[in-house]
Amino acid sequence: MATLLSHSQQRPPLLRQAIKIRRRRVRDLQDPLPQKAQEIEPPSHHFSPEERALLYEEALYTVLHRLGKPEPNHVTESSELLRYLQEAFHMEPQEHQQVLQQVRELEKPVFCLKATVKQAKGILGKDVSGFSDPYCLLGIEQGVGVPGGSPGSRRRQKAVVKHTIPEEQTHRTQVIAQTLNPVWDETFILEFEDINYSSFHLDMWDLDTVESVRQKLGELTDLHGLRRIFKEARKDKGQDDFLGNVVLRLQDLRCREDQWYPLEPCTETYPDRGQCHLQFQFIHKRRATTASRSKPSYVVHLHLLQQLVSHEVTQHQAGSTSWDGSLSPQANTILFLHATQKDLSDFHQSMAQWLAYSRVYQSLEFPSSCLLHPIISMEYQWIQGRLKAEQLEELATSFSSLLAYGLSLIRRFRSVFPLSVSDSPARLQSLLRVLVQMCKMKAFRELCPDSAPLPHLVTEALRSGTVEWFHLKQQQHQPMVQGMLEVGKALLSLVQDIIGDLHQCQRTWNKIFHNALKINLFSMAFLELQWLVAKRVQDHTAAAVSSPVSPEMGESLFQLYISLRELCQLGPAPSERDGVLALDGFHRWFQPAIPSWLQKTYSVALARVQRAVQMDKLVPLGELTKHSTSAVDLSTCFAQISHTARQLDWPDPEEAFMITVKFVEDTCRLALVYCSLIKARARELSAGQKDQGQAANMLCVVVNDMEQLRLVIGKLPTQLAWEALEQRVGAVLEQGQLQNTLHAQLEGALAGLGHEIRSGVRTLTEQLEVGITKHIQNLVRVRDSVLPEDAILPLMKFLEVELCYMNTNLVQENFSSLLTLLWTHTLTVLVDMATSQRSCPLASSRLKIALQNLEICFYAEGCGLPPEALHTATFQALLRDLELQAASSRELIQKYFCSRIQQQAETTSEELGAVTVKASYSASEQKLRVELLSASSLLPLDSNGSSDPFVQLTLEPRHEFPELAPRETQKHKKDLHPLFDETFEFLVPAESCQKDGACLLLTVLDHDTLGADDLEGEAFLPLRSVPGLTGTEEPGAVPQTRLPLTYPMSNGDPILQLLESRKGDREAQVFVKLRRQRAKQASQHAPRPGR
Repeated sequence: MATLLSHSQQRPPLLRQAIKIRRRRVRDLQDPLPQKAQEIEPPSHHFSPEERALLYEEALYTVLHRLGKPEPNHVTESSELLRYLQEAFHMEPQEHQQVLQQVRELEKPVFCLKATVKQAKGILGKDVSGFSDPYCLLGIEQGVGVPGGSPGSRRRQKAVVKHTIPEEQTHRTQVIAQTLNPVWDETFILEFEDINYSSFHLDMWDLDTVESVRQKLGELTDLHGLRRIFKEARKDKGQDDFLGNVVLRLQDLRCREDQWYPLEPCTETYPDRGQCHLQFQFIHKRRATTASRSKPSYVVHLHLLQQLVSHEVTQHQAGSTSWDGSLSPQANTILFLHATQKDLSDFHQSMAQWLAYSRVYQSLEFPSSCLLHPIISMEYQWIQGRLKAEQLEELATSFSSLLAYGLSLIRRFRSVFPLSVSDSPARLQSLLRVLVQMCKMKAFRELCPDSAPLPHLVTEALRSGTVEWFHLKQQQHQPMVQGMLEVGKALLSLVQDIIGDLHQCQRTWNKIFHNALKINLFSMAFLELQWLVAKRVQDHTAAAVSSPVSPEMGESLFQLYISLRELCQLGPAPSERDGVLALDGFHRWFQPAIPSWLQKTYSVALARVQRAVQMDKLVPLGELTKHSTSAVDLSTCFAQISHTARQLDWPDPEEAFMITVKFVEDTCRLALVYCSLIKARARELSAGQKDQGQAANMLCVVVNDMEQLRLVIGKLPTQLAWEALEQRVGAVLEQGQLQNTLHAQLEGALAGLGHEIRSGVRTLTEQLEVGITKHIQNLVRVRDSVLPEDAILPLMKFLEVELCYMNTNLVQENFSSLLTLLWTHTLTVLVDMATSQRSCPLASSRLKIALQNLEICFYAEGCGLPPEALHTATFQALLRDLELQAASSRELIQKYFCSRIQQQAETTSEELGAVTVKASYSASEQKLRVELLSASSLLPLDSNGSSDPFVQLTLEPRHEFPELAPRETQKHKKDLHPLFDETFEFLVPAESCQKDGACLLLTVLDHDTLGADDLEGEAFLPLRSVPGLTGTEEPGAVPQTRLPLTYPMSNGDPILQLLESRKGDREAQVFVKLRRQRAKQASQHAPRPGR
């Protein structure tokens, strides 16, 4: 141990090596690892020509003297292995033949069979106790049989080994007492000369010691034991019992065997004698090669493995493919044969594989995952005492070398593992896995005790690598001309590269390092890079804003500001930071450039608006998109302004509010400028147009463009995040300041746009109003013989064409505004025409039908104006007037009585008195029976304070009952509560009684002897409510009906006025005269207040 410790102290500590790697200059980063596309020199440079010649001799010797049957996956033909070795060692054919002949002339090795007797199971129990005391005799029988013959063909016999193999060549295992499943695990080296004439023999015996009968009886357990006692009595004392044997031809064995073999009996008495577990390996002694005589077997195997691995890697790279770590069958066969013939342990093979792979890995590119298998194998079999001091030193050096090399790759992982190569993350992950597993090994901890923890080494490598990467990128972006603009562009490119690198760290690399070593690469890289960036940006901005900022410099600073914002957003939140970042408050460095940014934004937007309007042909973009190109460009322009505002996102609340106010002000100003420009463009394009329709088209497009602009302006609160701004500035601004400023600006702009839109729609509406007025006027001038439905056709066709045109060329909002204006105008024209045609039913009928069709036209099955917009008060009044004016005189009279019946039903006050009647109808006799029972509470109309009432009964309207004369009751003197009790019968058909307005008019009069009778009041009994009118049976008990008396309207009934205007209609005039007379009488005897 003293020697080992002194060697480890002579080595430089691993941490010191890692620090040296981190301190390499930046130019070291420009020396990448050899790539596949680069020409790789033959790997013979690893050995001197003399060493390579000796190694080649060793490989050829191994192939020429192979023993045993080939493994399933190994190469069978030796010629193929020889060709492979010639390629692997880059030998010319002549040189190869020469060396091959020399090797063939060398002395053959001593062939040996390494036989290991592991254990047996299920053997026979030969002792009285039922167990045996087994041991084995084994050896090789030589010079018997013929190639291909069967060793079992000879007659079965006992003591094959004792009788056929010389005693000095016979080997014996230990005796395992009293067992049927013995375990020996003993190894023997058996020499032989010719594999074709040699056989392996193993005899298993039960050791029999001399015991007394009393001892044997004491061990007796069953009848089988008693039988064994009798059997032993007949044999010689001390003679061992045969348990079975195994005979194998050596030429039937593989180079390595590990199997259970059945124990063969000498007779058929006990055919099943159990099994024996044997391991075989063909090895060499006294090999004649120079390497075998001068170097340890382990070293020779290591060099051969290193040579073949280098060749395999080189072959794959020459074919532009990546080596996956799997050796070819030829290489596997040669290495297997060499390790077997040299009798190398599994541990030494794993160690040789580790040393060879780790060395080649540092010079040639292949997957680092190939190193995991030897690491795991060595860890599983590690025993430090089995290695010599120089082997321990070599292993420790390999650990240190690979760790230092791995750390150098990790330091340069951005260039060594570029994401442009798809398997780079997997390669880095594999490298980290190898380093982690290596540092966990017992061998590494024992041989490299001074090594710092791997996470610390990797963290330091990543930190130094990040700094070196930054300086390299800075050097790459160094401008040729050291002007302020050029320096700004270079700094912007550097920041963008840093952002891209941090994104890669965040998305890809951080997960790999965190899973392997719990290292937060992203946080470490961010902290390092932001300190490096902050100083350079602060120096640049201080120099840039020291003088007035030009537009070009302002744009450069703005792009740099945006990139720094993006960089800061990648970092941890303020609540998660350990301290202050160098980039905290970086926006203050750019504050002097804000005015130039705002002015540049407005200037660019204004120029874009002017250019868009100048290029606009005022043609809709399509059937569904009814605005023109300038509206699209304007929307894009405003979106860019909003995007610029979001990019700026100034952290200081008060300054952010002022910046937003400026953005809103500029946007609203651009909107109004656009309105002026687009109208001027329309006048310019329509000036030379003779087609008025084309001018209307352009006007429609202008209106649509303004509507589109209004929609875009309305989205400003959302696009500029006013709610978030209001929350930020709540503690800084006065209450309502934001509402009064920003919203006032927006409302003013929307109001201006609304006025412009209404003005354009009003202009379009005026063009249609002339045509509508003309067609409505022509409607009443058409000949009387033309049906009303035909008379309105010109008007409807005109509206269909024009409204379809407007609907096609206007967006829905403007089309709805146009319909509203047209509907208002149409109603006004119809009202004027209805007033002028009041006395003409035919004209009024045409106007009514026109109004109804216009309502359908403007509703357009739900695509036009909604019902609440159509059914205005003007429309309702006009429809009522036209329905009256279009009716005939008799229809008007019916309507009059319908209104009086309605008035009767609504009257509850009896201040004029009331009459009580009973009315019924007999369907079988078609007879109406009326019993006038009484009147009450009549007005005193005579000077004596009383009245002389009587009741006049009339069936109305008279044109429905022309043959029925009025009836009268008896006159009662001085009675305000007369009891008439009189019955009247009218012969009338039921159909007439069921018509609208059919009623029994009860007129209560005060009889005057000298003058005309005075009117007490009127009562109307609707005939359709009379019992029995609709039934087939005679009514039963007829109920009494009490009817309050009413007066006619004193201020003029519209129906009577309409009838009065029809001077040529005698029936109408007579009816009006009677009703005027009743109204006059009523006005003379209006009731006094308080009655």
